[in-house]
Amino acid sequence: MRILLVKTSSLGDVIHNLPVAIDLARRFPGAAIDWAVEEGFAGIPRLHPAVRRVIPVAVRRWRKRLLSPATWREIGEFRRAAGADSYDAVLDTQGLLKSALIASQARGTKLGHSADSAREPLAARFYDRTFSIPRELHAVERNRRLAAAALGYSLEGLPLDYGISAPPLVAPWLPTWRHEGEYAVLLTATSRADKEWPEPDWQALGTALIAMGMRCVLPGGSQPERERAARLATSLGRAVAAPAMDLAELAGLLAGASLVVGVDTGLVHLATALGRPTVALYCASDPTLTGVLAGERAINLGGPGAPPSAGAVVAAARGLL
Repeated sequence: MRILLVKTSSLGDVIHNLPVAIDLARRFPGAAIDWAVEEGFAGIPRLHPAVRRVIPVAVRRWRKRLLSPATWREIGEFRRAAGADSYDAVLDTQGLLKSALIASQARGTKLGHSADSAREPLAARFYDRTFSIPRELHAVERNRRLAAAALGYSLEGLPLDYGISAPPLVAPWLPTWRHEGEYAVLLTATSRADKEWPEPDWQALGTALIAMGMRCVLPGGSQPERERAARLATSLGRAVAAPAMDLAELAGLLAGASLVVGVDTGLVHLATALGRPTVALYCASDPTLTGVLAGERAINLGGPGAPPSAGAVVAAARGLL
């Protein structure tokens, strides 16, 4: 059996789709599972042992250079890659017009959300068969239920499993920490200012973790994010602001952590998928449908306009250690 999964972005959405791959591998042993995904997130499905081939797309980049001959050459290369195999099922769990158009380039029966279920109802017109999945379910559960309905299997007896692992990071600035004891990763950066957690609260959390015998690692992507990480690390003492890292290195950093605390960002979902004890902090968004999901190992705190207190986060972290 040959199956193409279409879930292109964002990072959190891609991670939420990982359990679909392990469900399919368990229900259809020996199935060839491919995955179309944005090039910047291609490293995530590559971590999954059930995924045979990753087909990168670059819609975000192509949109900015739509008149460039190089863009159209890349689009042509993607179409050839997507059409290289004939699939028994082309499953679009994203339910957007762009993902439906990507799915349409592959050979095989197109399966996806019905108009009342898709995030963009127009996407349903591009599928051969559609399925209505309740909107009030968590994103992970919606993905799993859509795949089960589309390919005709039951989720009974299939526990939630993201199916990925990563080797702990080996880096010049980290080894002595890993020999001396445990470290916590503090993910302070997010895509919107209203999703950020106040620096004094990060200070209080880091101080509490250090008092528990932990060390703290603070990654950052952009220059302002790294500057904030450096400020916090300097003030905490038993902490380090991590250098710039790619997605594979970040996965390794998270995989070796004893605890991850982060704001609403894709990396906090990656920590959860890697099986790390995780506390996710919500200040402007609702975690009900898209929060971290991994049983007792993952805790969501806060909500729109109601950021969690430092004391509540410390207590949650203590409970996971």
